[in-house]
Amino acid sequence: MKPSPFDYHAPASAAEALELLGRYGADARLLAGGQSLVPLLNFRLSAPTVIVDLNRAADLAYIKEDGGRVRLGAMTRQRAIEFSPLVRGRLPLLAEATRWVGHLPTRTRGTVGGSLAHSDPAAEYPAVAAALDAELVIRGFAGERVVRAVEFFVGLMTTALQPDEMLVEVRMAAQAPGSGWAFEEFSRRHGDFAIVGIAATVAVEGDRCRSARLAACGAGPTAMRLRAAEEILEQGGAHDRHIDDAAARAAEIVDPSADLHASAEYRRHLTRVLTRRALKRAVERARNRENAHG
Repeated sequence: MKPSPFDYHAPASAAEALELLGRYGADARLLAGGQSLVPLLNFRLSAPTVIVDLNRAADLAYIKEDGGRVRLGAMTRQRAIEFSPLVRGRLPLLAEATRWVGHLPTRTRGTVGGSLAHSDPAAEYPAVAAALDAELVIRGFAGERVVRAVEFFVGLMTTALQPDEMLVEVRMAAQAPGSGWAFEEFSRRHGDFAIVGIAATVAVEGDRCRSARLAACGAGPTAMRLRAAEEILEQGGAHDRHIDDAAARAAEIVDPSADLHASAEYRRHLTRVLTRRALKRAVERARNRENAHG
């Protein structure tokens, strides 16, 4: 199929894009990498009358470190994130999750902002943003505001963005040097969307767990933080029995649906298995780094 007719604009900056959004409002859709939007257009599941193409807005593509945070411009390609030494060193969870995103052509075109703004419940980046408590910088005619990831993802492919707003930057605090991380995913084939994926980071001192961060994709209408499972580790420690308890709790609190790929029950089972697997790898990494610095 072909998309419905639309007017096309290719602004050269974020400011020009915002002017167009202000002019057309809800009639316009932003085009980033196009990996999510273009199929929707072709199947006429989305039929905007105006497309605002951000690919010439060079001021929206960058990776910077600033005051202990990594700042990612919304138009930063996933391929740039995958090979960034700064991301590997400061945000290893994001670097690891990126390798699960689609295939090489997908990552070459896809952007961090496009993935987050699309808010597909099976996408990896929303789960990473939730686990790392990312701050999302939103800009509109009313000014700029910063929204935490857990508040940004509202529902199925729905975010806190208003029609005249755009996501311009993602900020993530650099992971602590002694922390461990892991991203685990199950899909039918490598490169497919996750049936379930789990993002995990932990900081340990011996058997004590100073902090734990867990988030899931594919297990609900949007990426979700698994706070009740985190608390089991933070209160009990990083022993295997507490990891098992946290994994069981994660399976209880997710809200999966059934589709042609998996039943809700199977997604709960995967949540438990992958949470346990991710936590064990994250704890092992944290202990190895603790020993290396000890």
